[in-house]
Amino acid sequence: MDPPALIVKELAEQLIRRQSHINVDDVIQRLFQEVSFDNFPQPPDPQMEDIAVQLWNWAVTKRVGPDISEQQRAKVRHVACKLVYLCGPENPPENSIRKQILMASKTGRTWLDCKRPKLADEFLLLAVKSLESLYSRLLSQGDGASDINVLKADVEKDLLRVLSYQAESAVAQERHQEAVGCMQRCREMLQRLPKETGYLSLMCYNFGVDSYSLRKYEESSFWLSQSYDIGKMNVKYAPGTEVQAKVLRLLATVYVEWDCQQFKEKALSVICLANKECVYPSGLYLKIRILLRSGAPDEQVRAGLTELLESEVTLDMCLSTVRLLMGEDRESVAFDLLKRVCQRFESSPELGSALVLHIELLLQRGKELLGKQKIEDVITGHYTGQPLTPQTLTTLHLLLWDQAFKHFEAKNYSEALQWYDYSLSFYKRGQLDPNLAKLQRNRASCFLNLQQLEKAKEAATEAARCDPNSIFSHFSIYKIAILENNVEKATQAVKEIGLLAQAPVSSEDRVLLKENAAATLLSLAAQMALENEQQETAMKALESLCEHSQDATQVLTALRCLVRLVLSTMDNTTEEKRNDSLDMLLLYLKMAQQKIAKLSPGVERTDAAHWFRRIAWNCALQCESTPIRMKDFFATSYQLSLLCPVDKGVLMAQKTCLLMAAAASLELCRTTPDSPQQPELLAEVLEHVQVCWNVWNTLKTSGDFSKDPTDALLLLYEFEARAKLSDPKLDTVLETVLELETVDVKILETIAALAMEPPAHFPTLCKKALRIALSLHRKQPQADLARCSQCVHSLIELSLPRGVCEVDARVLEEVWGYYEEAQSIINGAPEDFAELEVLWLLTRAWNTGILLYSLAQYPEAEKWCSLGMSFLRHLGGLRESYQRQMSGLYSEVLDRLDKAKRNLVMEE
Repeated sequence: MDPPALIVKELAEQLIRRQSHINVDDVIQRLFQEVSFDNFPQPPDPQMEDIAVQLWNWAVTKRVGPDISEQQRAKVRHVACKLVYLCGPENPPENSIRKQILMASKTGRTWLDCKRPKLADEFLLLAVKSLESLYSRLLSQGDGASDINVLKADVEKDLLRVLSYQAESAVAQERHQEAVGCMQRCREMLQRLPKETGYLSLMCYNFGVDSYSLRKYEESSFWLSQSYDIGKMNVKYAPGTEVQAKVLRLLATVYVEWDCQQFKEKALSVICLANKECVYPSGLYLKIRILLRSGAPDEQVRAGLTELLESEVTLDMCLSTVRLLMGEDRESVAFDLLKRVCQRFESSPELGSALVLHIELLLQRGKELLGKQKIEDVITGHYTGQPLTPQTLTTLHLLLWDQAFKHFEAKNYSEALQWYDYSLSFYKRGQLDPNLAKLQRNRASCFLNLQQLEKAKEAATEAARCDPNSIFSHFSIYKIAILENNVEKATQAVKEIGLLAQAPVSSEDRVLLKENAAATLLSLAAQMALENEQQETAMKALESLCEHSQDATQVLTALRCLVRLVLSTMDNTTEEKRNDSLDMLLLYLKMAQQKIAKLSPGVERTDAAHWFRRIAWNCALQCESTPIRMKDFFATSYQLSLLCPVDKGVLMAQKTCLLMAAAASLELCRTTPDSPQQPELLAEVLEHVQVCWNVWNTLKTSGDFSKDPTDALLLLYEFEARAKLSDPKLDTVLETVLELETVDVKILETIAALAMEPPAHFPTLCKKALRIALSLHRKQPQADLARCSQCVHSLIELSLPRGVCEVDARVLEEVWGYYEEAQSIINGAPEDFAELEVLWLLTRAWNTGILLYSLAQYPEAEKWCSLGMSFLRHLGGLRESYQRQMSGLYSEVLDRLDKAKRNLVMEE
C-alpha cells in the first residue's frame, strides 16, 4: 500500500476498534483530511474497499445515542463513500453500483442535514451518475422480464429522490434556476412514479416557506404554485385538500405582502380557490384582509364577513377581524360585525371580551357617552349572570384606568374619578389586592385635587389596608398629613417609606423599581413640605432620601438642601440649639464626602467638593468657643478638598485646614487636661502636622513664601504635642527650629513655655531655648530689655535651688551668671525699670544667701546676701524699708563669717 493508504487504514482501524486512548474527533478529522480525489490516487484495492464498508457500518451503528455528532457521522460517511469509489474496480458489478448509489445518496443527504450543501453536491452528482449507469445496464437487458421492470422502477424512484436532494441543495445555495431544472426532471418522472406526488408537493411547499421567510416572494410564489400543481397531478397520492388549501393560503399571503395592488386579483383568486378546497376560518379571514387591502367596496367585505360567521370561527378570530376593519377605517362595518358577533356568541363565557372591545372602540372614536352606557351594562351583567373572565376583567381595568389618566392629565378630576369608580365597582368590599390599592391611591389624588380632603383620607386609608407594604400608599397618607399640617403623621409616613425601601424583595427588577420610586417619593415629600412651610418634615424626608437612595447625585442635591435649611435657622437661636445644628451639619458634610468620592472625576464632582468644603470651612469659623467642633469641621473641609483638582488655591486651603485642625486639637487638650482622649487628640495633631508638611513642601515650589509663618507654626504645634506626650524626640524639634533661615525669638520663648507647661516638664530644654532667646535679644540693635529681663527671670526661676538637697556649687555658679546678666540689663535700663522685677531678683538672691547661711556656708552666704543688697540701689520707695530689714541680718552674716575665719586661724 502507498503511504496515504497505510495512514487511512491505521486511522480506520483505530476508529473501528475504538481504542480507549484515542480522541474520536481527532481521528475522524484526520481521516477526512487524508481522503480526497486529489491526493489519494489509489488502484483497485478490495482490502481498502472492505475497510470503507466497515467504516460505513461503524457510522450506522453509532446513529443511536450521543456517541458521535451529525457532523462527525457525515465526515465518516464522506470518507467511506470516497474510498468505495476510489478503490472499487473500473467496471463494478451491479451489486457494487447499488452499494455506491446507497452510500453516495445517503452521504449527500447527511451533508444537507448538516447545512453543508456544497459538500453534498459532490456525492449527489456521484449518485446520479451511478444511477444512470445502472439504468443503462438494465435497459440493455431488455424489457421482457417483469423483474427487470421492477428494478428499473426502483432505480427511477432513487433517481427522483437524488434529484430532489439536488434541488434542495440548489435552493439552499440560492441557485434558483438549477433547482427548477432538477424539479422539472422530477415532475416528468411522476407519470411513472405517481406515489411520489405527495413527497414532491410537500418538498416544493417547504421551498416556498423557506423563500417566504427570506422575503423572496417571486421564488416563493413559484414553489408554492408548483406544490399545488404537483398535488393536482394525481389526487389519489396528493397530500390532501387541507394541505392544498394551506399551500394556497400561503401563496395568497405571498401575493399580499409582495405587492397587494399589483397582485390583488391573483391573491383573491388564490384565496377563493383555497376556501373552495377546504373552508377554514383563517382562509376566510385572509380573504377579508385581501379585500380590505385591495380597497374592495363595503358590500363585498360584508359578504366575506358573512362567510366567516357561517364557518366554525372562534370569537378571538372575530375580534381580530373587527380590529382589522377598524385599522382599515371601515368603522361602520366593524361595529356591525361586532354586533353580529355579540349575538352569535351571546351564550359564550368569553362574550365579555367582545363587549370590552366594543367599549375600547367607542372610546377610541371619542364616543365617551356611549362607552359609559356600555360599561354600565357590562357592570350590571357582571353581577347578574354574565361575569367577565379574569383576563377580560384585567383588560377592562386597564382600559378604564387609561381613560381616567387622560382626564387626570387634562385636570378634569371629576371625570377621572368617575372612570376610576367604574373600575372600583368590579371589586368586592374588603378585597385585598395591590391593584385595588393603586386604584384607591388614584382616587385619593383626584379627591385631593377636588379639595375633598375627607374622601381623600378614606381612599388613602383603604389603599394602605389593601397593600400595607406599598410605599405609594404611605405617600398618599403623607400628602394628606401635609395638607392637614399633621407633622407627627407626616413624619411617620416618611419613616414607613424609608423602612419599606430597605425591605427585601424577590425580583431584581422590583428592587430597582422600589429604590428609584422611594427616592423619587421622598424627594417629592420634601418639596411638598417646603411648599407648605413645614421645614422639620422636609428635613426628615431629605434625611430619609439620603439614607436610602443609591444615586449619589440625588443624595448630594438633598444634602445641599439640608445644609441650606439648617444654616437658615442658625441666626436667631440659643447656644444649645446652635450647637445641635452644627452637629447636624457635620453629619451632612461627612455623608457628602462619602457620596462625592463615588462620583467619577468631572465637573459635577469638582463643583460638589468645592461647595461642601467651603461650607465646612465657614462652619469651622463659627466654632471659636468649641474647639472640638472646629477641629472636626476643618478636618472635614480638608478631606473634601482632596476630592478637588489640585491647584494653588486648593493647596492653600488644605494647608490652612490642617493647621487650624491641629491648633483646635491642642486648644482642646489645654482646656481639658484630664481628658482620657488626650493621647488620641495629640496623635491627631502629629498626623495633621505631618500631612501639612507634605502639602506645604508642594506649595513652596509654586512661589515665594518667605514671609509665611507656616514652618514655625508647624514646629510649634509638633513641639507642644510631643511635649504633652513626653516624646523623647522633642530635642529634634528644637534643633529643627534652630535650623530655620530666620529664628524668631518669640518662637523660642513659646517653646520654653511649652516645655514646662503641665503635663510637660523639660527644664533643660526650656533653659536652652531661653538662653538662645536671650542671646538673640542681646544681639538686636535696640534690645527689648523687658523681654530680656523676662528670659533671665525664667532662667533664674528654673535654676535656683528650692531646698537644701538642691544646693550645688555648679548650679549656684550657673545662677550667678544669670544674675550678672540681670545686673547688666538693669544697669543699661532707664530709671523707670520695673521695681517689682528688681525686688524679685533681690529677694531670690537674699533667700539663697540665707539658705546657705543655714547650711553654715558663710562665705557663699555672704556672697549671695551681698548680691541681694546690691539691688537695693535700684529700688525706689521700697529701698529704705528693705535696707533697714536686711542690714541687721547682713551684719549677723558678716559676724559669723569673721568668727569662722578666726576659728580657722586658731586651728592652723
